[in-house]
Amino acid sequence: MKYGFLDFVGNIGVVMMMVAYLLLQLNKITHGLAYSVVNALGATLVVISLLVNFNLSAFLMEVFWVLISFVGIFRSLRTRPVQS
Repeated sequence: MKYGFLDFVGNIGVVMMMVAYLLLQLNKITHGLAYSVVNALGATLVVISLLVNFNLSAFLMEVFWVLISFVGIFRSLRTRPVQS
């Protein structure tokens, strides 16, 4: 197996998502904006890595992970009070 730059990018994405989930389970962060943003960025990095070694199942899962994370981002932004 050849390990290239995009493989590294994908691994960073996986670590981001796993750390976010761990922090959520340890009650260090809430199910809010930060959690959703880290998940969206992590899944996007995994999608980028899949452009080299495409796997349809993994690609679909990560695309849906990004889309679901966007729902969380938009809900968090919509419910935040406006600061002046």
